[in-house]
Amino acid sequence: MDCDVKDLGLAEKGRERIEWAAGEMGVLALVRERFEKERPLEGIRIGACMHVTTETANLVDALKAGGAEVALCASNPLSTQDDVAAAICDQSGIDVYAIKGEDNETYYRHINAVLDHRPNVTMDDGADLVSLLHRERQDQLQEVIGGTEETTTGIIRLRAMANDGALKYPIVSVNDADTKHLFDNRFGTGQSTIDAIMRATNLLLAGRTVVVCGYGMCGRGVASRARGMGAKVVVTEVDPIRALEAAMEGYGVMPLRDAARIGDVFVTVTGDRGVIGREHLEVMRDGAVMANAGHFDVEIDKAALEGLASGKRRIREFVDEYRLADGRRLHLLAEGRLVNLAAAEGHPAAVMDMSFANQALSVEWVVKNRGLLSPGVYPVPAEIDGEVATLKLRAMRIEIDELTAEQQEYLRSWQQGT
Repeated sequence: MDCDVKDLGLAEKGRERIEWAAGEMGVLALVRERFEKERPLEGIRIGACMHVTTETANLVDALKAGGAEVALCASNPLSTQDDVAAAICDQSGIDVYAIKGEDNETYYRHINAVLDHRPNVTMDDGADLVSLLHRERQDQLQEVIGGTEETTTGIIRLRAMANDGALKYPIVSVNDADTKHLFDNRFGTGQSTIDAIMRATNLLLAGRTVVVCGYGMCGRGVASRARGMGAKVVVTEVDPIRALEAAMEGYGVMPLRDAARIGDVFVTVTGDRGVIGREHLEVMRDGAVMANAGHFDVEIDKAALEGLASGKRRIREFVDEYRLADGRRLHLLAEGRLVNLAAAEGHPAAVMDMSFANQALSVEWVVKNRGLLSPGVYPVPAEIDGEVATLKLRAMRIEIDELTAEQQEYLRSWQQGT
């Protein structure tokens, strides 16, 4: 295969970890089983720019079982699991271009390598592949049927493209599916972000003040898990409804300029840039820890941090210590990149099971509807969302009630009242 990975000798370790993750991904297994029988993606070339993890390995295997040719690159320079990349290349017949810690030049060379396969369908996590395709390789756009997007940041970019009239093909917002954002974003990001912070620092969170910047679904998850570890949680927000919700959940809510003075650990999870800026860095406590759980490394102003620092050292594998002129030390985790994948293993497979089942079924839907969809961002069809939830309950051995005929009729009726 045409692969650029760190070391093919890591493949055996990767295979074992992929197998372990598969045991937690019952919904995707059922999708794969049907795909293998029906081959709905026969002859389709898929270009995927995603975090190269054990869960992604199971997703691309399901797509291949459905008949697709798949080329895969990383969607973040620090999110690749090198043993998994090696295993995918070695056993799956899928071209992989991903090395943990790759520089910016290599990162975009890998995206271009995927685009060299001239995909009919794009699968993106952050919209870097789609953006590059539209900027630099427009001659390929006519070959693209459609695509899918995994994450909040990517959807923000794609909707901006659509609003500008720049988006040239239909893309399904997997991120907006209920079976994605209500579970992956909240429970997955919550657990994996706290896991990464603890792996990177070995800090005791109990009794510390954790400041969560942003109270979307991901922020809700981080705040909940931090409180569960005994932390005092403060939320900062720009949306009044989300701020009100956080307050009624019992969290402290205040502007970041005030939270910066009392926080011990800061987590940005907004999808926007410059969330933690110079004004906040100037008043943070000695020893404060900063981590980013948003997709791109722009939420913490690293240039401002560098400008304030009189010295910098790598004090732990994923911890950079910046010493300021007044003697304070500020700690940045994972270079400000997506901390849960850079310093840990990302979301648990059981929650990615639903997200990636949505991915696979949305790709099938895009292919079935080729030529019928105009350029734009589309929601995951409700029937797919419902199917994923039903299959997940089945995989978890959970049964639920069903409405009786009388109950269904009552809900359709307007005549009956008090």
